[in-house]
Amino acid sequence: MRFIDRLTQLVKADAHGVLEQLEERTLLAKQHLREAELELGRKRARCEALEDESRRALEALDRLDEEIASLDADVELALAREEQELARYAVRRLLPKRRAAADLRRRAAEISQERARVLALVESQECAFEELQRRVRARLAAVRDEGAAREIASEVPVADEEVELELLRRRGASCGAVGESR
Repeated sequence: MRFIDRLTQLVKADAHGVLEQLEERTLLAKQHLREAELELGRKRARCEALEDESRRALEALDRLDEEIASLDADVELALAREEQELARYAVRRLLPKRRAAADLRRRAAEISQERARVLALVESQECAFEELQRRVRARLAAVRDEGAAREIASEVPVADEEVELELLRRRGASCGAVGESR
C-alpha cells in the first residue's frame, strides 16, 4: 500500500472514530431527553390522580354533611319530644360521621397541598424541559453540521504535482497501449 493511501485511510478512520463518539453523545442526549419527558408525564399523571382523589373526597364529604345535617335534625326532634333513647341512637350515629367528615376534610386539605406542590414542580420542570429540549436540538444540529464538516475536512489535499504525475502516467499507459496495438 502506498503511503498516501495509508494516510488517507488513517485520516478517514480517525474521522469515523470522532463521529462515532459524537453519535454516542447525541444518543445519550436523546435518551436523557426521553427520560425527562417520561418523568414529566409521570408527574402530570400524578397531578391528575390527585385531582381525581380530591374530587372524590369532596363528593364524599358533601354526602357526609347531608347525613350529619339529617342526624342533627333527628337529635333535635327527639330532644324536643323528650325521647331520650331516640336522641341517644341518633347521637351514636352522628358522632362517627362527624369524625369521618373531619378526617375527610384533613385528607382533602393534604391532597390539595400535595397537588399544589406537584403542580408547581411540574410547571418548573416543564420550563426546564423546554430549555433542555432546545439545547439538545441545537446540539444535535451542531453535531450534524460538525460531522459534515469533518467528513469534508477528512479529504486529504492533493498537490498539483501529484495530479500532473498521475495524468502523465495515464497518458503514458494509454500511449503504450495504443503503440502495442499498431
